[in-house]
Amino acid sequence: MSCRVQWSEILLMKYLSWHWVSYTVVMQMTGLVTVQESFGHARPNVIFILVDDLGWCDLSNEGSSFYETPNIDRIAGAGMKFTRGYAACQVCSPSRASIMTGKYPARLDITDWIGAAEGKQWKRNTKLLPATYRHELPTQDTTIAEAFRENGYRTFFAGKWHLGGEGSLPTDHGFEINIGANHSGSPPGGFFSPWNNPQMKDGPQGEYLPLRLGSETATFIESHKDEPFLAFLSFYAVHAPVQTTQSLWRKYRDKAVNTGVIPENRFIIDRTSPVRQVQDHPLYAGLVEAMDEAVGIVLSTLDEMGLSKNTIIVFTSDNGGVSAGDNQATSNLPLRGGKGRQWEGGLRVPYYIMWPDTIAAGSKCDVPVTGADFYPTLLELSGLIKRADQHVDGVSLVPLLSGEEINDRNLYWHYPHYGNQGGEPSSIVISGDWKLIHYYEDGHNELYNIVKDIGENSNVATNCPDKVRELKADLDCWLESVDARMPTANPEFDESEDERLQLRTRQVEILELEKEHSSFLEEDYTPQGGWWEDTGK
Repeated sequence: MSCRVQWSEILLMKYLSWHWVSYTVVMQMTGLVTVQESFGHARPNVIFILVDDLGWCDLSNEGSSFYETPNIDRIAGAGMKFTRGYAACQVCSPSRASIMTGKYPARLDITDWIGAAEGKQWKRNTKLLPATYRHELPTQDTTIAEAFRENGYRTFFAGKWHLGGEGSLPTDHGFEINIGANHSGSPPGGFFSPWNNPQMKDGPQGEYLPLRLGSETATFIESHKDEPFLAFLSFYAVHAPVQTTQSLWRKYRDKAVNTGVIPENRFIIDRTSPVRQVQDHPLYAGLVEAMDEAVGIVLSTLDEMGLSKNTIIVFTSDNGGVSAGDNQATSNLPLRGGKGRQWEGGLRVPYYIMWPDTIAAGSKCDVPVTGADFYPTLLELSGLIKRADQHVDGVSLVPLLSGEEINDRNLYWHYPHYGNQGGEPSSIVISGDWKLIHYYEDGHNELYNIVKDIGENSNVATNCPDKVRELKADLDCWLESVDARMPTANPEFDESEDERLQLRTRQVEILELEKEHSSFLEEDYTPQGGWWEDTGK
């Protein structure tokens, strides 16, 4: 598996990578100087931008004609875009844990969003009881922040954490500074000040959370411009509640209406729940633009400080866009499904790595990669010694960034839970062009060629039994190797009640959604309780 980039950048990348790593190893072996002394201020800075619930198709550069994201597009166009970049899970906490540790969620036992009901706490009428899971990041793991901090980097975290509360906050896992991060999966006070957040002081009335987090990150950069730093800008956006300013709502309301094409229906039922098929949600579009503006604040600060060429920027999302459940805010077409679901719309995410003059601008790579790969990749790019015993499931993508190859490998997912968005307990393996989904309710399998059938419209499992057996055997071996926890039968399951709820979804819920989402484009629309910038609620 390889990716093409321009040879001038390849040679520069090789030179930098070989020089830094070999120099570090020699200095450490001889004991002449410390790692920090050997690099001085030449070591690259790292900014990791993680967006919550941003879909693969929610960006202008990925083909959206509704959302406007010029600053994120700049990152995508100035570095390498991985067109088959995957989150490590279809929901947030497991994906975030994987980024922090370089391990698959199943290996960490963090397989659902932290706070979700589990085992006998489960009250929904489902065939299975979801598996239990760990509720905080393990202290025995060395996080990417700890690895960088041990090598003289200043470390900073702003925004959503969702990897535990007291005793498992960012400052307990290698970050020196924590702005706004705690146990919560959504902003405790919403997207407008006051924040109701003990990790962040209230701002003035009308202050918008994405811009506040961007400004806090910019302040950190300015304060540490003469030191190497690792900064995580981890947005609460674009997670629910979907809130924006009146002016941004108006901008995107008018944009949607002025297309002249107002859909009669925005939703379809895809197996278990209504799924949005249209990008025309003006509140969500406003939230996306504010998040992009915050990214622009950071990029402008790097430019002003003269740090752009010596800063690696990663941009990604923790799972697919919310097309079902959680405000049903976007469409992930041509991908099927979205957050919480087992199809590509729930797993495939924007995945960009930028380093001016080192990674070729405008380069693309179609090799499948995952969130666990960021840890070893950033260590190697920064000239730090990789930690093979830690990031056991991630591989360094530096060869791909250099136009070379990495070894073929399969990617795995394990989600023994029911998503709030309609996802079903399942496990997945991707092997080249093939994707196998195994379902735990009834044991059936789905097989897709996701290169030829990106929308997962044609399940070819019955036509390719040998491929199913091959991939299922491989998946079973992997599940055993990570000691994956499994769902169990629910003795309280009521099949007739399940049928009643499904009928209500098809006959009542979808109609209520159509009415609600149509109202967002009405000329006199006002959120219940007033505009959030005025009320702060």
